[in-house]
Amino acid sequence: MSLSTRLEGSVKAGLALLAVAALAASLNRAAHTDEGAANWISYFTNLSNLLGAAVLLTGGLALLRVTRPVPDLLRGAATLYLVITGAVYWTLLAGTIDANTIIWANDVVHGVMPAVFLADWLLRPPLRRIPWTRSLPWLAFPLLYLGYSLLRGPSAGWYPYDFLDPREPGGYGHVATWSVIITLAFTVMASLLVLYANVRSRSGGSGISERDGRDRELRTT
Repeated sequence: MSLSTRLEGSVKAGLALLAVAALAASLNRAAHTDEGAANWISYFTNLSNLLGAAVLLTGGLALLRVTRPVPDLLRGAATLYLVITGAVYWTLLAGTIDANTIIWANDVVHGVMPAVFLADWLLRPPLRRIPWTRSLPWLAFPLLYLGYSLLRGPSAGWYPYDFLDPREPGGYGHVATWSVIITLAFTVMASLLVLYANVRSRSGGSGISERDGRDRELRTT
């Protein structure tokens, strides 16, 4: 195992633990405020970061142990969710933090993790082309989340984001408009991630030779 592989594995595992620490800190805060744990787990940010931490940790340990890497379709899904999480936060929600917000944890889940996953996808693109149809299931989770949020909202008296709250000016028309906009954002970003991966798989991306060697080693064990 090369030094660069060990370093990459260690960094990914360390970043996963940082994300877990940030999530744990915000969950502890939620449990001791009016927000509550049930509302905490109902944020798309927290769900996407839980997936991201699991993918990073698994990927880091795979590098360190020379075992099979995280499937590229799972990496792609986590990258999509976290990039959209970061984009939506910094364009729509950054001004909504309050005195209860833990700043460093907020920065990790909305800034560090999206940047890490985007960089990982750009620097370590999939070895093989991803058919466009294989990326369509990536959109299932955001759509299910939308349905969950709208169904839970009336009984909980709480919505995770203002643009999903029909009590805001514009009512359900306001919610429908933003739902379409964000769904389109997911679709466009998913298409860009697949396009980039497929272009790089044809031209040959950085780190491919080393990953090919690891795959060949695994196939012979």
